[in-house]
This record gives sequence, structure tokens and C-alpha cells, in this order.
Amino acid sequence: MIVGNRTQEEGLPEFAGGRQPQRLWEVILTFSRRKPVGATGGVILVALVIIAITAPWISPYDPYEIFADHRKAPPQIAYPLGTDQLGRDVLSRVFYGARISLYVGIISVAAGISLGFVLGAVSAYIGGTFDLLFQRVVDAMIAFPGIILALTLIAVLGSSVNNVIYALVAVLWPGASRTVRSQVLSLKEMDYVIAARAIGMSPARIVVRHIMPNCFALYIILATITLGTAIITEASLSFLGLGIPGDVPSWGGMLARASQEFIKSAPWIALSSGIAIALAVFGVNLLGDALRDVLDPKLRGR
Repeated sequence: MIVGNRTQEEGLPEFAGGRQPQRLWEVILTFSRRKPVGATGGVILVALVIIAITAPWISPYDPYEIFADHRKAPPQIAYPLGTDQLGRDVLSRVFYGARISLYVGIISVAAGISLGFVLGAVSAYIGGTFDLLFQRVVDAMIAFPGIILALTLIAVLGSSVNNVIYALVAVLWPGASRTVRSQVLSLKEMDYVIAARAIGMSPARIVVRHIMPNCFALYIILATITLGTAIITEASLSFLGLGIPGDVPSWGGMLARASQEFIKSAPWIALSSGIAIALAVFGVNLLGDALRDVLDPKLRGR
């Protein structure tokens, strides 16, 4: 009672457990102190996103501009990362490639994980024959290797940025659905869900208002961990010639053409895009592992 009166006298809102909500910068600072390695991954990812957003302003040249007199020029002051086989500035193409790779990765992960999140929660809550049949569909999807399934869909749909996103969504949602389903199966037996059913609350309202919010930490973990996989898959599709069209600057496409034809005569082309892919995946994995340790109740004590 004393605590409640003091809180009201100070003009601060009361929250469960007597704790005040932390500001965003306080949460980030606490996370950085607890997980410095994960914070480093977050810095890398934020830096790449900033580069992708500001590419039109920070790129020294147009990524499509050809300097015919400087084909396969080594790194120098005018071209910090050299030029490619057509005389295009590699640094500018790496910056613009970040836009494509991160756009495809983030959109496909957001759509794929969200779709799997919803379908997994609904399947687990409904249960019965519907859940049994739906899980057989998920089993069939998971049985296909992800890259083979993506290649098949791209071969059918054709090479374009949007088709790569569709293929990645088809690859990502089954695994997310299976993971979320296992979480919801335990949550649906909790006392607050049983009480909600007892007072006549509709199943849709129970899933949206009570079950899904309690799976939000799992959603964040899945999204961050899967983002690295999506970037690698997009680069692999472009490397195999079935991803982003060849005239569009993308990390995978740059790496494919450089490694196949110019790895000896102009290694800086392949190294630039390869290092960019490695940095993106490295940063995402570091951040994802740290968020998993912080948000997963089973790992919080580690």
C-alpha cells in the first residue's frame, strides 16, 4: 500500500511488479552491457542498413556507369575497391547491392516468419484433425531442401526480385510454423487461457490477445536468426544465375560472375561482395544469438 501511495504521489503510473517501463535507449544500453558481442552484431547490421538507405548519396559513382578506359582497374584513390570487367565502380555496386540483399532478406523474413507464426498458432490452438493434416503439409515442405525448393520456384516463376522473395517465403514459413506450434501447444493449457475459454471468449480473440503476445519473443528470435539464412539463400540463387537479374547490382550476382571468370585477374571484385555477405550474416547471427539468450526464458540465466 505504501509503495502504491508513493507511486501515485510521484505521479508515476503503476505497473505489475512495481516496475517502471524502460526507455528504448535504456533497454539498448542494458542489452549492450549484458551482451557486448550481440551489440556488436547489431551495430554491424544497423551500419549495413544505413549504407543501403543512403547508397544514392554516399556512392561515388552511378552503379551502372561504365568507365571503358578503366576495366578491371585495381583499388586506387579514384576507385577505392577497383572496377569490374565492364569498368563499373565496385564500391558503388557493393553499396547498391546492400539495398537489394537486405531488402530481399528483410521482406522475405518478415513475410515468411509472420505467415508461419500465424499458421502455427492457429493450427496448434485448433488441434484435432485440422492440426494433423496441416502438419503433414508442413512435413512435406520441410522434407525438401530449402535451396532446391527455392530453385524450383524461381525456375517456374522466373528471375526477378519479387519472385526471389516469394521463393524465400515458401522456404521459411514451414520451419517457423513448426517452432511456433510447439510453443502454442504449451501455452494453450495455461490457466489464463483456460479462464478465457471459461468466460466465453472466442477462439480468435484468445489467440490474438493472449497467445500470440506471449510468443512475441519467439517471433523476434526466429526473425533475427533466419535473416542470415535468407541473405545466404538469396546470394546462392544469384550465384547460380536464378536469382536477381544479372544487370541489377547484388552481392550474390557480383560474387558469381567474379568468381567464375575474374578470380585470378581481378580478385577484388569477388572479395568485396564476399566480405559484404560475410559481414551481414556475421552481424545477424551475433545479434540473433544474443537476443535468443536474453528473450528465451530457458537461457536467461546464462
